[in-house]
Amino acid sequence: MDQPLRESLIRLAEALIDQKAARTLVWPQERREGFWFGGGDMIQDSDGTFLLAGRHRVFGDSRTGVGAGERGKELAIYQSSAFDQPFEKVKVFKKEDVATTDEAVVSIEGVSLLAHDGQIELYVSTEKDRPYPEGLIDYRKPGTGVWSIDVMSAADVASLEAGSARGAIRSDKPSRLHAKDPAVHEDSAGRKNMIFCSHPFSWSSSNPALARFEDGSWTIAEETILERGPVWDVAATRITDRLSVPRLGALRDLPPLSLYFYDGAECLRPHEQSERAIARPRGWSCEEIGGLAWGYDEAFPAMERLSVDRPFFTSPFGTGCSRYVSTLVTGDEIAASWQQSQEDLCQPLVGHSLPLEQVEQILAR
Repeated sequence: MDQPLRESLIRLAEALIDQKAARTLVWPQERREGFWFGGGDMIQDSDGTFLLAGRHRVFGDSRTGVGAGERGKELAIYQSSAFDQPFEKVKVFKKEDVATTDEAVVSIEGVSLLAHDGQIELYVSTEKDRPYPEGLIDYRKPGTGVWSIDVMSAADVASLEAGSARGAIRSDKPSRLHAKDPAVHEDSAGRKNMIFCSHPFSWSSSNPALARFEDGSWTIAEETILERGPVWDVAATRITDRLSVPRLGALRDLPPLSLYFYDGAECLRPHEQSERAIARPRGWSCEEIGGLAWGYDEAFPAMERLSVDRPFFTSPFGTGCSRYVSTLVTGDEIAASWQQSQEDLCQPLVGHSLPLEQVEQILAR
């Protein structure tokens, strides 16, 4: 890819994830630290309705377990007739509603919606009260568990039933023990792909993996599809969205390509910043900041990082946290949502959109 086109793609992403122009889509249950809504995505139903899924998180600390707070409290689905209109909550699942076995759900994390073959599929990652593998039992902190991904499906959102979730991705491999934060999409051939985040038993890093749906079940195809970066994202790289860029402007004569939004962090705990250097958002667990990669669709999952030396997306408020980007291309716009830190340190889901006419201008070079 030549430098002018590279710069156009970066400009497009930065114009879409406009931190100051974004409006609040869903507020967390309280306006204070430890409370947020997001970690999901948006789709359009067959009638054009916007469906937005995420989880309401309340105060807690995953390092110490639910004794410090409930954390991922509920999965919620909101809907709206248009992206610029208010979103209304239409479906709620509590922890017990998304359990699949006799393992209690400790916390709800990232979710994903997919409209496929006349069905609405809802993917949810949960932390389950499950032991660590033999030999590592004592590494599990009291009140915590192991993350895995499940799915439920129905003809429409209203028909999604509590207790209907079934297993999708589960691991016992210590280096990839936790699986969470699914982002599911269909490729041009109609095949289902799931990008998700994996963590080792030690929770020392975050890594993007790929699963494919084949022969009626999900199978992990690639354990890492984008290596962690060398600078600001050396500890965490979590892909949350694939944007199939409209073939406008300079892209008209190129093969289809996609942008991949990801959450990055320099560390999993806050770093002490020098008083004699520039202070900046550095990202840490639950306060990640945003990066970008790209790739030709025909070569998926091969992709290249664009945000090598610095993050591209940080909130102008609070900790600078900006994460869990989700995008949706409609007939006349690209819509985006993401979690954004506020001055009071809560993280609502905010959104912004670009009309396709503006997208074409940006990509015109």
